[in-house]
Amino acid sequence: MRPRLLDAYCGAGGAGMGYHRAGFDVVGVDLSPQPRYPFEFHQGDAVGFIRDHGHEFDAIHASPPCQRYSLATPHARKRNHSDLLPDTRATLAAVGKPWVIENVPGAPMRPDIIICGCEVGLALRRVRWFETSWQHFSFRDPCVHDGPVVSVVGHGSPSWVRELLGYNPTIADYRAAMGIDWMNRDELSEAIPPAYTEHVGGFLREHLTHTATACR
Repeated sequence: MRPRLLDAYCGAGGAGMGYHRAGFDVVGVDLSPQPRYPFEFHQGDAVGFIRDHGHEFDAIHASPPCQRYSLATPHARKRNHSDLLPDTRATLAAVGKPWVIENVPGAPMRPDIIICGCEVGLALRRVRWFETSWQHFSFRDPCVHDGPVVSVVGHGSPSWVRELLGYNPTIADYRAAMGIDWMNRDELSEAIPPAYTEHVGGFLREHLTHTATACR
Protein backbone atom coordinates (compact mmCIF):
# COMPACT_ATOMS: atom_id res chain seq x y z
CA MET A 1 0.00 0.00 0.00
CA ARG A 2 1.30 3.46 -0.90
CA PRO A 3 1.75 5.79 2.09
CA ARG A 4 -0.45 8.90 2.17
CA LEU A 5 1.18 12.32 2.13
CA LEU A 6 -0.40 15.70 2.86
CA ASP A 7 0.96 18.42 0.57
CA ALA A 8 0.41 21.67 2.51
CA TYR A 9 0.59 25.05 0.75
CA CYS A 10 0.44 22.87 -2.33
CA GLY A 11 0.12 25.49 -5.08
CA ALA A 12 -0.37 23.90 -8.48
CA GLY A 13 1.28 20.63 -7.47
CA GLY A 14 4.99 20.63 -8.32
CA ALA A 15 5.99 19.18 -4.95
CA GLY A 16 3.03 16.83 -4.91
CA MET A 17 3.93 15.36 -8.28
CA GLY A 18 7.44 14.58 -7.06
CA TYR A 19 6.13 12.75 -4.02
CA HIS A 20 3.65 10.89 -6.21
CA ARG A 21 6.54 9.69 -8.36
CA ALA A 22 8.38 8.66 -5.20
CA GLY A 23 5.52 6.32 -4.30
CA PHE A 24 3.06 8.39 -2.22
CA ASP A 25 -0.67 8.97 -2.55
CA VAL A 26 -0.89 12.76 -2.34
CA VAL A 27 -3.60 15.11 -1.04
CA GLY A 28 -3.12 18.87 -1.34
CA VAL A 29 -4.36 21.85 0.66
CA ASP A 30 -3.99 25.53 -0.20
CA LEU A 31 -5.76 28.74 0.74
CA SER A 32 -6.25 29.65 -2.94
CA PRO A 33 -8.13 27.64 -5.58
CA GLN A 34 -5.80 25.38 -7.56
CA PRO A 35 -7.71 24.24 -10.65
CA ARG A 36 -4.66 22.53 -12.17
CA TYR A 37 -3.63 20.61 -9.03
CA PRO A 38 -3.25 17.01 -10.29
CA PHE A 39 -4.42 15.16 -7.15
CA GLU A 40 -7.15 15.35 -4.51
CA PHE A 41 -7.37 18.98 -3.38
CA HIS A 42 -8.88 20.82 -0.41
CA GLN A 43 -9.14 24.61 -0.28
CA GLY A 44 -8.44 26.00 3.18
CA ASP A 45 -5.90 27.23 5.69
CA ALA A 46 -2.88 24.93 5.59
CA VAL A 47 -1.95 25.20 9.29
CA GLY A 48 -5.54 24.55 10.34
CA PHE A 49 -5.81 21.58 7.98
CA ILE A 50 -2.57 20.11 9.34
CA ARG A 51 -3.84 20.55 12.89
CA ASP A 52 -7.23 18.97 12.16
CA HIS A 53 -6.30 16.27 9.64
CA GLY A 54 -2.53 15.74 9.78
CA HIS A 55 -2.93 12.61 11.91
CA GLU A 56 -4.77 10.96 8.99
CA PHE A 57 -1.58 10.88 6.89
CA ASP A 58 1.66 8.93 7.02
CA ALA A 59 3.75 12.04 6.34
CA ILE A 60 3.38 15.76 5.64
CA HIS A 61 5.18 18.15 3.31
CA ALA A 62 4.79 21.92 3.83
CA SER A 63 5.97 24.82 1.67
CA PRO A 64 5.03 28.03 3.55
CA PRO A 65 5.12 31.19 1.40
CA CYS A 66 8.74 32.18 0.74
CA GLN A 67 8.42 35.89 -0.09
CA ARG A 68 9.41 36.90 3.46
CA TYR A 69 12.83 35.31 2.97
CA SER A 70 13.39 35.48 -0.78
CA LEU A 71 16.26 37.53 -2.18
CA ALA A 72 13.89 38.53 -4.98
CA THR A 73 11.70 40.43 -2.50
CA PRO A 74 12.86 44.04 -1.91
CA HIS A 75 14.07 44.43 1.69
CA ALA A 76 11.59 47.21 2.43
CA ARG A 77 8.68 44.94 1.43
CA LYS A 78 9.70 41.76 3.27
CA ARG A 79 7.65 42.62 6.37
CA ASN A 80 4.55 42.95 4.18
CA HIS A 81 4.62 39.18 3.74
CA SER A 82 3.43 36.74 6.41
CA ASP A 83 5.95 34.64 8.33
CA LEU A 84 4.11 31.31 8.48
CA LEU A 85 7.12 29.03 8.89
CA PRO A 86 7.31 29.02 12.75
CA ASP A 87 3.58 28.25 13.18
CA THR A 88 3.80 25.59 10.48
CA ARG A 89 6.75 23.88 12.16
CA ALA A 90 5.10 24.01 15.60
CA THR A 91 1.87 22.52 14.23
CA LEU A 92 3.74 19.75 12.41
CA ALA A 93 5.63 18.90 15.60
CA ALA A 94 2.37 18.77 17.58
CA VAL A 95 0.77 16.37 15.09
CA GLY A 96 3.77 14.06 15.40
CA LYS A 97 3.92 12.63 11.88
CA PRO A 98 7.16 12.66 9.86
CA TRP A 99 7.40 15.95 8.01
CA VAL A 100 9.40 17.96 5.48
CA ILE A 101 9.44 21.77 5.24
CA GLU A 102 10.67 23.43 2.04
CA ASN A 103 11.75 27.01 1.53
CA VAL A 104 14.31 29.32 -0.06
CA PRO A 105 17.93 29.71 1.04
CA GLY A 106 18.17 32.08 4.00
CA ALA A 107 14.84 31.07 5.54
CA PRO A 108 14.99 30.44 9.33
CA MET A 109 15.26 26.68 9.06
CA ARG A 110 17.80 23.85 9.16
CA PRO A 111 18.88 22.93 5.59
CA ASP A 112 19.03 19.15 6.03
CA ILE A 113 18.79 18.69 2.25
CA ILE A 114 19.83 21.33 -0.32
CA ILE A 115 18.94 20.82 -3.98
CA CYS A 116 19.60 22.76 -7.19
CA GLY A 117 18.37 21.76 -10.62
CA CYS A 118 21.82 20.66 -11.78
CA GLU A 119 21.80 17.90 -9.13
CA VAL A 120 18.59 16.26 -10.37
CA GLY A 121 19.08 16.44 -14.12
CA LEU A 122 17.43 19.81 -14.81
CA ALA A 123 18.91 22.71 -16.78
CA LEU A 124 17.71 25.04 -14.03
CA ARG A 125 19.32 27.32 -11.46
CA ARG A 126 16.94 27.12 -8.48
CA VAL A 127 18.25 26.24 -5.00
CA ARG A 128 15.82 25.08 -2.33
CA TRP A 129 16.25 24.00 1.29
CA PHE A 130 14.43 21.10 2.97
CA GLU A 131 14.19 20.60 6.74
CA THR A 132 13.12 17.18 7.99
CA SER A 133 11.62 16.02 11.26
CA TRP A 134 14.19 13.21 11.46
CA GLN A 135 17.13 15.58 10.82
CA HIS A 136 18.30 13.87 7.67
CA PHE A 137 21.93 14.57 6.80
CA SER A 138 22.91 14.66 3.16
CA PHE A 139 26.26 15.53 1.58
CA ARG A 140 25.92 17.92 -1.34
CA ASP A 141 28.23 18.51 -4.28
CA PRO A 142 28.71 22.12 -5.44
CA CYS A 143 26.44 23.39 -8.21
CA VAL A 144 27.83 22.69 -11.67
CA HIS A 145 26.17 24.44 -14.60
CA ASP A 146 28.03 23.89 -17.87
CA GLY A 147 26.55 27.03 -19.37
CA PRO A 148 23.78 29.61 -18.94
CA VAL A 149 20.57 28.09 -17.60
CA VAL A 150 16.99 29.27 -17.15
CA SER A 151 16.01 30.85 -13.84
CA VAL A 152 12.27 30.82 -13.19
CA VAL A 153 11.43 33.74 -10.91
CA GLY A 154 8.75 36.42 -10.62
CA HIS A 155 6.77 37.28 -13.72
CA GLY A 156 9.60 37.17 -16.25
CA SER A 157 13.28 36.43 -16.70
CA PRO A 158 15.64 38.98 -15.11
CA SER A 159 17.65 40.98 -17.61
CA TRP A 160 20.92 39.34 -16.55
CA VAL A 161 19.45 35.89 -17.27
CA ARG A 162 18.26 36.99 -20.73
CA GLU A 163 21.71 38.44 -21.47
CA LEU A 164 23.47 35.22 -20.49
CA LEU A 165 21.05 33.03 -22.44
CA GLY A 166 21.00 35.28 -25.47
CA TYR A 167 17.21 35.00 -25.77
CA ASN A 168 14.02 35.62 -23.82
CA PRO A 169 12.68 32.27 -22.52
CA THR A 170 9.16 31.21 -23.49
CA ILE A 171 6.61 29.33 -21.40
CA ALA A 172 7.79 26.14 -23.13
CA ASP A 173 11.37 26.87 -21.99
CA TYR A 174 10.23 27.42 -18.40
CA ARG A 175 8.18 24.23 -18.37
CA ALA A 176 11.07 22.19 -19.77
CA ALA A 177 13.50 23.65 -17.24
CA MET A 178 11.18 22.88 -14.31
CA GLY A 179 10.07 19.46 -15.56
CA ILE A 180 6.43 20.64 -15.35
CA ASP A 181 4.03 20.66 -18.30
CA TRP A 182 0.68 21.65 -16.77
CA MET A 183 1.27 25.05 -15.10
CA ASN A 184 0.98 28.61 -16.33
CA ARG A 185 3.79 31.15 -15.94
CA ASP A 186 2.75 32.49 -12.52
CA GLU A 187 2.28 28.98 -11.12
CA LEU A 188 5.72 27.96 -12.37
CA SER A 189 7.36 30.87 -10.55
CA GLU A 190 6.00 29.54 -7.22
CA ALA A 191 6.52 25.84 -7.92
CA ILE A 192 8.97 23.24 -6.69
CA PRO A 193 10.29 21.07 -9.54
CA PRO A 194 8.92 17.53 -9.09
CA ALA A 195 12.45 16.13 -9.42
CA TYR A 196 13.34 17.83 -6.11
CA THR A 197 10.61 16.20 -4.05
CA GLU A 198 10.97 12.89 -5.86
CA HIS A 199 14.55 12.94 -4.52
CA VAL A 200 13.45 14.00 -1.03
CA GLY A 201 10.57 11.54 -1.16
CA GLY A 202 13.05 8.68 -1.52
CA PHE A 203 14.62 9.65 1.80
CA LEU A 204 11.17 10.00 3.36
CA ARG A 205 10.15 6.51 2.19
CA GLU A 206 13.38 5.12 3.70
CA HIS A 207 12.60 6.86 6.99
CA LEU A 208 9.04 5.51 7.08
CA THR A 209 10.29 1.99 6.35
CA HIS A 210 12.99 2.22 9.01
CA THR A 211 10.53 3.55 11.58
CA ALA A 212 7.98 0.83 10.82
CA THR A 213 10.67 -1.88 11.12
CA ALA A 214 11.96 -0.46 14.41
CA CYS A 215 8.43 -0.46 15.90
CA ARG A 216 7.82 -4.16 15.24
